[in-house]
Amino acid sequence: MAQNNTLQAPDTTPSSSQLSSSTHADLSAAQPTSSVNTASSATPADEAGPKGGYFAFLIIYLVLLSAFGSFVNDMYLPTLPEMVRSFHTTTSTVQLGLTFGMIGLGFGELILGPLSDRFGRKPILVVALIVFCIGAVCSVWSKTIHTFLWWRLVQGLGASGGYFLARTIPADMYKGRALAKVMALVGAINGFAPASAPVIGGLVARSIGWQGIFWILFGFSALLLILSPALKESLPKSRRVTGHFGAAFKNYVRLAHNRHFVVHVMLKGAALGVLFAYISSAPFIIQDHYGYTQLQFGLFMGANALFVAAGATMALHFHPLKKAALWGGRSLVIIAAGQFAAFYLIDNVWVYEALNLPMLFCLGMLFTVGNTLAMNEGRDCAGDASALIGLMGYVFGATVSPLVGLGNILHSTAIVILVMAVIVLIFTRLTRVLPADLMATPQSASATGIPENPADDGAGK
Repeated sequence: MAQNNTLQAPDTTPSSSQLSSSTHADLSAAQPTSSVNTASSATPADEAGPKGGYFAFLIIYLVLLSAFGSFVNDMYLPTLPEMVRSFHTTTSTVQLGLTFGMIGLGFGELILGPLSDRFGRKPILVVALIVFCIGAVCSVWSKTIHTFLWWRLVQGLGASGGYFLARTIPADMYKGRALAKVMALVGAINGFAPASAPVIGGLVARSIGWQGIFWILFGFSALLLILSPALKESLPKSRRVTGHFGAAFKNYVRLAHNRHFVVHVMLKGAALGVLFAYISSAPFIIQDHYGYTQLQFGLFMGANALFVAAGATMALHFHPLKKAALWGGRSLVIIAAGQFAAFYLIDNVWVYEALNLPMLFCLGMLFTVGNTLAMNEGRDCAGDASALIGLMGYVFGATVSPLVGLGNILHSTAIVILVMAVIVLIFTRLTRVLPADLMATPQSASATGIPENPADDGAGK
């Protein structure tokens, strides 16, 4: 589910004067590596951003790219119990399908991020979509669960290109609150993707089985390939990484030493850990434990996912933006503690559902904050920054997905979600000691050309 709105007019975008009056990212004191053309990468590819019809197309395409990542995992969630029976295996083993997919997503982003900084966004996107098409078709022909798991890994590698580029392309073109608004807009609209994916999956699985899910995913990736020629390259050659091939990967080291970036990445990753604990356990809790059908499960998940979109929208009303993370992190721990008690003492589907809704709302807020602030910090090597954000999320997700299937799934889910919520709270509290978000420091201003004292839009209040 992903995650991830207040731009009202699709034919207008922030002008350079508006951007100069918006607050901007503190990109860290570290200077860019010599392999990057710093003179031309100091500002977005197009300060004014796309206009008119292309802006509408860009938003739609970014929504589809982001939704693609959600569909890869969420769409086949209703079929997990069926796949346990089909492959004659265990619940925890089938949940490894989510884990292998997330390993592919994380590892793929780690490799494709630097490559996209070197060769541009579009070529990497096209290759990644082709790889996914191959993985989706071959997974349908899997005869054993182990073969299926390996093709899920291939799917993850292919899907990673679209998923991280949905964050990277906006960072090529926007910064500060303009970037926050575009990301929140995409995230809010994309709330319908995780909402619809389980419903579609439930309907398809009931008609033609779990294999039909992957034929639809193949069609989705083929549609993105067909539309890709209309997508303009957001990273011009003048701003790409130059020098020897390995130099592109050195930015990972620089980003790892940027404390602000690391805090925001860990915040987003831990929040995704909570989300994946929820989505990997929900099919078994709702269908097997409480006895609902695949379609009914899809309706539960669809309604719940809309609260992620609502949270993503709400985050933009906080000044500074990081206050949304503080509010969301504290609330998340309280909700997780309530769910822990409910699973052990009450065991009622409606209590479970009532606690899921505010939990997902808080996660939506955290996703917007984590994505925006981390990408602001790493915008001068946006491909690498986006890759690390995705990788950390899938490290958490791949870890928690099989854990919720161990023993009593109610109890294991309650424990995992509570532990992850505490980790989220730790990183939200770490944001309190950082400078006000979306503001430029003298160090970052000298490196990027951003004014040292931009007009205050409320971020420093």
